[in-house]
Amino acid sequence: MNVADLTGMALDYWVARSLHDFVREIHFTDSGETVSIRGEAHGRPWDGRFTPSTSWEAAGVVLERAQRLEVREHVNRQQAHCIADFEGGHKTVEGRGDTLRLALLRAFVASRFGDTVDDVLQQSQALAGLRAEPISEETRDLAVEDIPTPDGQIGDIQSAPR
Repeated sequence: MNVADLTGMALDYWVARSLHDFVREIHFTDSGETVSIRGEAHGRPWDGRFTPSTSWEAAGVVLERAQRLEVREHVNRQQAHCIADFEGGHKTVEGRGDTLRLALLRAFVASRFGDTVDDVLQQSQALAGLRAEPISEETRDLAVEDIPTPDGQIGDIQSAPR
């Protein structure tokens, strides 16, 4: 899939994947139509919908990572265009879109993954750098070896004997 063609939920997903220093987990809500994340930015937790393609509040985490940003919006009835360098990015990138926000987000994804990305992996996942590892709802919070048993095991806190 070309980064230049990303829109909506697919763009939101790839922006979240690009923010591996901020996003710990990616989930999908609204019957798979909306990206939801768990993470922390500037000491503030973020646990919920993440829609940078439609919200400057969410897109602000991308804008904060810009080290150099040149923009042109709707010159001679053409698309918005930006040239940017991002903190942690691999190179100077360009982005185009119907809006400046769309151009910025596409440039950000291109700085992390290049001109093409895979299809959206629509299942809950944990980020490990630029890789995403699928996680299941049942084992998300518990490691298999830490599941409590009725007889107890090392690490279980039980009531004091009577």
